[in-house]
Formats: sequence, C-alpha cells, structure tokens
Amino acid sequence: MTHASPADAPEGATSLEDLGYAQELRRSMSLLDVVVYGLIYMVPMAPLAVFGIIYNFSGGMPALVYLVAAFAMLFSALSYKEMAKRFPVAGSVYSYVRLGINRFFGFIAGWAILLDYLLLPALLSVFAAAAMVTVVPGVPEFVWIIVFVVLAAAINLRGITLTAGINKIFLAIQVVVLAIFVVGALVAVAEGRAEFSLAPIFQAQEFSWAIVFGAIPIAALSFIGFDAISTLNEEAKGGGATVSRATIIVLIAVTFLFVVQVYLAALFVPTGTTFASGGATNNAFYNIAGEIIGPWFKILITLTSALIAIFANSIASQATSSRLVFSMARDGQLPRVFARVSDRQVPRNAMLLIAGLSLVVGILGTTEQELLTTLVTFGALTAYILLNIAVIVHFGLRAAGRNVFLHWVSPIIGTAVLGYALWNANVNAQLIGLGWLGLGALLAGYWALRARRERAAA
Repeated sequence: MTHASPADAPEGATSLEDLGYAQELRRSMSLLDVVVYGLIYMVPMAPLAVFGIIYNFSGGMPALVYLVAAFAMLFSALSYKEMAKRFPVAGSVYSYVRLGINRFFGFIAGWAILLDYLLLPALLSVFAAAAMVTVVPGVPEFVWIIVFVVLAAAINLRGITLTAGINKIFLAIQVVVLAIFVVGALVAVAEGRAEFSLAPIFQAQEFSWAIVFGAIPIAALSFIGFDAISTLNEEAKGGGATVSRATIIVLIAVTFLFVVQVYLAALFVPTGTTFASGGATNNAFYNIAGEIIGPWFKILITLTSALIAIFANSIASQATSSRLVFSMARDGQLPRVFARVSDRQVPRNAMLLIAGLSLVVGILGTTEQELLTTLVTFGALTAYILLNIAVIVHFGLRAAGRNVFLHWVSPIIGTAVLGYALWNANVNAQLIGLGWLGLGALLAGYWALRARRERAAA
C-alpha cells in the first residue's frame, strides 16, 4: 500500500482509495452522530472547569473572551471545512498539512496536535478528579483519575458504535442541567439578586487586547474539537462532506452555549473580584451555581460536569487521540505497532498508549491544571496555524483557487489571530511547547533522511 503525497495525490482525488488508503475503520456514523461527537468533545459545559481562570485572566470579561475565541476559531473551522472535503482521511490536521504542503510540515502539525491529544485526556481526568474531590473529599484525586481513564478506555475498545450511543445520552443530560442553570439564573435576576449588564462582555477600565488574547489559549481549549471531528472522516457516512457540515454546526452551537453560561455566571460575581488561587478558582462556577439555585444544584452540576461532561469528553478525547496516533503510525511516522486495528475495527494499540500516558500525566499533574491547559492549547493553536497555511498553499497557490475569501482572506486572518494568542500564552507553556516542536523538527528531519536513503537504495 502506498500513500499519496502532495506530489502524487491527483487533484480530483475525493475518496480514501484515491489517496492510497484502504477502508479499515467502520464507516457507520451519521451527520447527527458526528455533530453529537463534536459537541461531546467540545463539552457544552466546558467553561465550568476554567471559568475562574478565565474570569481572573480577563479582568471579569469571560463572555468577551469566548466571543473572541469563537471569532478566531471561525476561520480555522472554515479551513477544516475545506480540507475535510478535499482530503477525506482520518488524520485530520496531520493529514491535511501533509497533503496540503508536504510530509515535513505534516509531521510537525501532527506532532504539535499530538501535544494536545497526549495531554488532553489526562487534563480532563484531572478536572474531573478535582470536581469529585469537592463532593467526596475522602477519596484521593489519583484514585478518581485511575477510574476515569480506565473506564473511558474500556468503552472505546468496545467500538465506535457504543461510543456514539453513549455520547447521545451524555449530551442530553448536560443540556438539561445547563437549562436548569439558565432558568435559575434568570429567575434570580428577576428577583433582583443580580442585574443584566455588559460587564461580562466589556469593561472600559479593564479592557486591553493583551488581556483578552492572553486568556484565549485557555478559552480555546473549549473550541479545539474541530480536529476531533475531522478524525472521523473515515468513519462518517458521506466522509468529508458530512464532516465539513458538522464542523460549522458544532461551532455555532457551542459558541451560543459557552457565551450564555459564562455571561449569566459572571452577572453574580461582584465587579473587581479576583478568585483566590486553588479551590476558589477551580470551583468558581460550581460555587456560583450553588449560590444561585441551592446547595443541591451545586452537587448536581458538579457531578454532571465531572461524571458526565468531562468523562464523556474523556471518552471522545481518547478515541480522537488514538486515531491520530493510528494515522501517523499507518504512514510510518510513528511505530507501526500503533497502526494495528482490533476485530472491532478499533485502533487498539494506539488506544492503550493514550490511556497509559493519561494515567501517568494525570496523576503527576493534579496540581498543574493551568500549565496543562495552556500546553494543550499551545499544541492545538500551533497545528491550526499550520492548517491555515496549508489551505493557502494548496488551494491558493497550487490549485489557484478562485474563492479569495476561503482560500486567502480567512486563513490569513485565522493565522494572525491565533499567532497573537500564542504570543500571549503562558511563558512556561511557550518554552515547553517550543521544546516539543524542536524535538518534532528533529524527528521530522530523521524521517525525511531515512526516506531519502530508502529511495536511494531501492
């Protein structure tokens, strides 16, 4: 089996087989399944876990941060939409950049998003464990981490059909609990316990673009599901067309949900508040929800966030991560043992690798939520920038695309916004992230040299 490169992928290639791959994964997911998967991955309740961090970062303007983050992600979503239709393969940004630019940058993009995918399942287990400790303080965090990681892996190893079915149930529960919060907050405002204000969106005395963009890498954690949706390209009925439609639908839906919940929660935080580090920041939203509706709801929304939302995302995150590792291993960019597929058409070895890493990183990183968060988004934002550049190179330069907005204006704006957000990211995350990219560049150089020697010897 030979796999297409930018040089040998025919311009009219629209199927997996045209690009040199065989159909190994089960193609069983409808548009609804893919949308639900995207919503689960992007977590409708995602702002709950990072509300305190973003509120502090943004000077009390969390809704503005999510609006700007959604605006920034819109351009990357359009790039994913274009590439998903053109290259219907499972490797998402790794495959898109590889086929859109070349193998070297494809590996760098895959390596960058790998930082995201290797850490995200661990980060989610840390979030879930932190939330559970507030409800059951007698059980240590590391025990919860082990429970969440092992259960998620067990479900994924049963196959994508079971994962899709569980996703629908978990999504319905999250929507119901969020609806209760929204109704409770509106009733509290009507009772005079708070009042509608533009403060969560804009405060002239606090506003600066540096503050807003500095918080975007954290908020962007909630929007990085586009790549996850694209990893289903070989399992979605309709392939790239279905994935591209799902990408836009999910972006609109999650933006609405994110902005509404952080706006309403921020109404109940006195202006000028800075949450103290530790539990006050990590549990800010849960505490606010409890004050608005009652202690019972704090327990309900905490359990829903930890046991349903974050756990559901852990399942989807493990599934997505394993498919990226599978795709890179299939192309010989990672050890080929991770390209093996089980009888249930699941990339089993890649899944076990992700689960193992999640356990180690999760247990060691229980007190490093902020660093893990910015590291995850550093990898994702870097990969998105390369994706936007790939759109320009492939559609704008090679194919001389006539859609100036989609193939030039949109990816250029997306690159600029994401680049500025990276520039303002956590310094430690920048240093570790650059070190990770440097290691990736060395590996990419090694693979390129090895491929050249193999061609010379052939």
